[in-house]
Formats: sequence, C-alpha cells, structure tokens
Amino acid sequence: MRILILGAGAIGGYFGARLVESGADVSFLVRPARAARLAADGLRVHATRGDFAGPVRALTQIDGEYDLVLLSCKAYDLDAAIDAIRPAVGANTLVLPLLNGLRHLDALDRAFGAAHVLGGLCHISVTLDDDGSIRQFGALERLTFGARGAVQQIPPSVRDALLALGPQVVESADTLAAMWDKFVFIATLAGSTCLLRGAVGEIVATSEGAALVKRLYDECAAIAARSGYALAPAAVEAALGILTTTGSPLKASMLRDLERGARTECEHIHGDLRERAIGFDLDTPLLAAALAHLRVYEVGRR
Repeated sequence: MRILILGAGAIGGYFGARLVESGADVSFLVRPARAARLAADGLRVHATRGDFAGPVRALTQIDGEYDLVLLSCKAYDLDAAIDAIRPAVGANTLVLPLLNGLRHLDALDRAFGAAHVLGGLCHISVTLDDDGSIRQFGALERLTFGARGAVQQIPPSVRDALLALGPQVVESADTLAAMWDKFVFIATLAGSTCLLRGAVGEIVATSEGAALVKRLYDECAAIAARSGYALAPAAVEAALGILTTTGSPLKASMLRDLERGARTECEHIHGDLRERAIGFDLDTPLLAAALAHLRVYEVGRR
C-alpha cells in the first residue's frame, strides 16, 4: 500500500516519520529546496517518545496514484494543495486531512468527491526548526481518523497502516463530532491567546482571564450545538481544564504565527465559526472581538 504525505513540515513530517518507522511505504511530496535538504540530511524528528532520523523518499512531482494521501497543509494553502495532490488521487484513493476546523471538507469534497475524503484530526504540538528538523513539545500525539458516513469504506490495508502507529491512533465512529470538539477547543485557545497576547498560564493569572476564556469557549460550544454537535460534558470539562490551567505555558500555534509576522488561519477557524454564529443568530461578542483583532493584524501584515 502506497502513502503520500504532502510536504514534510511539522505535522506531515512527524506522522510521516512514524509511518516510515512502522514499515509503511511512504513518499513525501515536497518543494525542490526541501527535497535537497532531505536528500542531504534525511528527515529528523526530536520527540518525547523517541527521536527519528533517517532517509526518506522525497518527490517533487507525483509518480502515480496512491492508496492514502495525508494532507496537513495550512488552510490558506488548501487550493494549491488540492492541485498538487490531484494526480495522486485515483478511483480507490482516500484523502486524510489533518487541518483544524471544518471548512476544508467542503473544498476537498468538491475536488475529489465525499467518498474519497475521510474525517481526521490530530492533537500534537510540533514545529519546524530553522535547520529543517521537527521538534515536538509535550507528549501528546493523538491522531484520529474515520469514515464520514455510509458512503465511505476504509480498506483494511489503510486502517492497518494507520493503527500500526500505536495506541495514540484512534479510529472514530463519529469523526465529525471529534472534529467539532477540537474545533471549539482550538478556536478558544487561539482566540484567547492571540487576543490577550499571552500563554494560558499568563491569562488565568489575571483577575478576569479564566472567566473570559470560559465565556469564549461557551460561545464556540453553542455554535457546535446549533450545528448538531453538542459537546459531551466530559469533553467540555477536559477542554476547560487545559484552557484554564494555572502556570500553563500553552499558547496556540496561531499566536506563534502572529508573533513572527506570519499569515494566520483566522478565517478558516474564527471566520468560519463567526459566519455560522450569524447564520444561527447567536450573539458571540468575544468570538467577534478575537476575529476582528486577527483581521486587523492581517491587514497590517499585508
């Protein structure tokens, strides 16, 4: 079974390395400069459960159809990513997107058909260092995948290849619900840490910080509920526990993007949620403030 990873950045490189480690047939579709670096240095991952360093198969153009395509690009690069992987998607190919949010599913369905697009998400904190290596923060590295309804059948070869990564990989019977759980969490984390320009611990150290985070979470959770995906009490408790932990250094990757003057995924995350809120006639003032703050930043950055 052939697996294609688009890019060898933080998330794609991390899970691609773990797939190579498990014995899977993996190729990375990368730009020429990244291909040259991988040829010279190999793929290097510094991770909590063990490092990876070794040669990998890097391509600069598609060499045929694949059984599984793993997609972990930034949302604003989605159109280019779709064009890049299109030659790899055949009649029996499945695409596993690991982007945050939900808006990308519509674009992928239009491009390849809903039967070809799995539900997927990951929980991991990784970054691409200046030397081309990938560095993990913390121990969390969960990957969740699953069919999005009766129109999809996951071949045993694809399922086995993913599950071979270990207990941190989960096949979900309701992947969309899991994606909504993360959507609400990441929108709250990114919205609060970007708006207030600090890590979780710094925010909750202030007199009203924790209350503001909880109010933003409630706004986002209300949108999920109106969309048909009310969050389970256990999921809410777990999320708020992370989002209000005293002394936590956690900050959203969107804040790191903002701090270095890079483009953000604010439209894909907060813009999409705000549109849904308006459609449901929901009052979401903190979400609106977080989105406006990020839009002002994007105008200034351009």
